[in-house]
Amino acid sequence: MPYIAIKGFPKDDETVRKVAERINATLLELWGCRQEHINISYDAVPPEEWDERIEHGEIAQNMDKMLICGGKWMK
Repeated sequence: MPYIAIKGFPKDDETVRKVAERINATLLELWGCRQEHINISYDAVPPEEWDERIEHGEIAQNMDKMLICGGKWMK
């Protein structure tokens, strides 16, 4: 219970940690789960691989599951 997979251009470790900490805090506060149930991963995707792997791959294949896409709420 919940698993959040973050994929984005490479960022420094401090930035990645801060983002994960905020997501973690939000899940604790709003999702109502315990700390030991939270899983967050980070995959640094090089810009030259983004379109093929993420835009045309994962995003396009999961449009029915997207909550926000291109900055706009989908559901």
